[in-house]
Amino acid sequence: MLERIHLTIIREVERQGSLTAAAAALFVTQSALSHTIKKIELQLGTAIWTREGRTLRLTQAGQYLLALAHRLLPQLDHAEQRMHQYAEGQRGTLRIGMECHPCYQWLLKVVSPYLANWPDVDVDVKQKFQFGGLGALFGYDIDILVTPDPLYKPGLRFEPVFDYEQVLVVGQQHPLAHHAYVVPKQLSTETLITYPVEIERLDIYNQFLLPAGYAPRKHKVIETTDIMLQMVAAGRGVAALPGWLVAEYADKVAITPVRLGRNGIPKQLFFGVRETDAPIDYLEAFVALARQAGQPTGAADQRR
Repeated sequence: MLERIHLTIIREVERQGSLTAAAAALFVTQSALSHTIKKIELQLGTAIWTREGRTLRLTQAGQYLLALAHRLLPQLDHAEQRMHQYAEGQRGTLRIGMECHPCYQWLLKVVSPYLANWPDVDVDVKQKFQFGGLGALFGYDIDILVTPDPLYKPGLRFEPVFDYEQVLVVGQQHPLAHHAYVVPKQLSTETLITYPVEIERLDIYNQFLLPAGYAPRKHKVIETTDIMLQMVAAGRGVAALPGWLVAEYADKVAITPVRLGRNGIPKQLFFGVRETDAPIDYLEAFVALARQAGQPTGAADQRR
């Protein structure tokens, strides 16, 4: 019979790359781990690993079990943690995954009143995922995914939170600062500054530049919004950001929003959740509070 410990061993051997390291991570001796591995293969009636010198490589059966371990073990760990929290009188931990880099500051404004309203629920925010945002949801690494680009899959539900417009951000002295809108060709001589996101997921590329056959002269990646906007204000490049974010920084940094194309690029922010978790009261309450908060103050005229 396949047991949880079997999946744990398979995952750990693959993670560590050797029996010696895996045994240390599992707090057992190498001989005991070798014996357990042989017992697993005997019980299952098939080889899980093949040896290549000192290296263990998974067979086809082993690869299947490794994929199963990646799916099931996080769910079991999550269930055990939840049961422990219930036993301690806690409601649980709401784990929020972020695929919207500029939304972090806005999210903090939602988290603050939420923590006050739900004192027995903790909140954790994650911005990096081993298997991407959807993988984190399916793998029970997070409970809510904050994203402007929902990918609808069976078992997931995406709730719209608010509308906004993606705009070009330029310095106040930039030649484009007084234009009503820009066209793709005008950015072909510019340095475009973006967050560290794959090009195919950047609206400025997939909804504006690439369909028209243009690319920026240079592409720079910056992780921090404040540094990005300081660079733009200093004339070191241009950026594409949500209009509400530009409105928040307008009084602090010498920047100006310009519409991308005559009709702009409208967008929505979504919360993605697992359908089975959607009825959980403290999760529903967070989504409702975020909708009530809507766009950040001062951004009502900046639709995306």
